[in-house]
Amino acid sequence: MAAKQPDIHPAALEEYKSALAWYMERSVAAAEKFVEEIEHAVAVVVESPHRWPVGQHSTRRFVLQRFPFAVIYREREPAMQILAIAHGHRRPNYWKDRL
Repeated sequence: MAAKQPDIHPAALEEYKSALAWYMERSVAAAEKFVEEIEHAVAVVVESPHRWPVGQHSTRRFVLQRFPFAVIYREREPAMQILAIAHGHRRPNYWKDRL
């Protein structure tokens, strides 16, 4: 079965861009690692979406290893929805209005 393509919420894309800009201001190497880890997370989520437990509203959370972020997603036809690139030390569940 083919993997679903990710549908990235515009606000999640803005979160990614904002975090990337923050890392770029501090360290190009850190920014590159951040991009790699986000790309890896999205690829793993698309390939194996059921690896993480289901939370409220059928969402799931892939927590990054090196950075304080999580990819919040849910399965929806025809695509995997990436709802947030959520910073782990900020307001929890702020992204729920995107459901």
